[in-house]
Amino acid sequence: MRDHMPDTKTKLLDAALETLRTQGIAGASARAIATTAGVNQALVFYHFGSVDQLLSDACVRGAEQRVAANRERFAAVTSVRGLLDLGRQVHEEERAAGNVAALAQLLAGSQSDERLAPATATGLNLWVAELEGTLARVLKDTPLADVPGLSRAIAAAFIGLELYEGVDREGAAQALDALEQLASLVTVLDEMSPLVRRAVRGRLRKALRTP
Repeated sequence: MRDHMPDTKTKLLDAALETLRTQGIAGASARAIATTAGVNQALVFYHFGSVDQLLSDACVRGAEQRVAANRERFAAVTSVRGLLDLGRQVHEEERAAGNVAALAQLLAGSQSDERLAPATATGLNLWVAELEGTLARVLKDTPLADVPGLSRAIAAAFIGLELYEGVDREGAAQALDALEQLASLVTVLDEMSPLVRRAVRGRLRKALRTP
């Protein structure tokens, strides 16, 4: 006889994210998620123990799926400008799919429920890791050395823009346009001679050490 347990868990995981998109963190109850999944709500507790654990697992699984779906696109990026262009595309796709709304709800819930925070951070760090790998490749010949820090700064900027877009889409678009200046700066640095790049790198490191 076929074991339907994985199917039920998958339905619940998918339903948890869908409920976040449509009803928000306040509406993500066991009953609401189970109704969306088309199963008995007792199965939420049978498979996950609590609604918080289900939401946490759904958050990580959703991020894993989205990062995996975009991995080849990140691997094809050859410049910072190309990375920003990809960021715009992914931003629009994630917003249209409702994933930005789900992220906003998880971030909001994490402020008051410490049990959601680790999973939300894990999901975000999956994106940061992909971004860091891409930046390390496209910035290897530039004076910009703090790739991990820059990766997190860019990720935080995009998260903020995604949330900002909900109240002022035009303002968020203008802020995203401003990030183009970063691509222009890196392009200029990349066109410098190796000697100049080393000098700029030294000046940057010295400036960062200065209180």
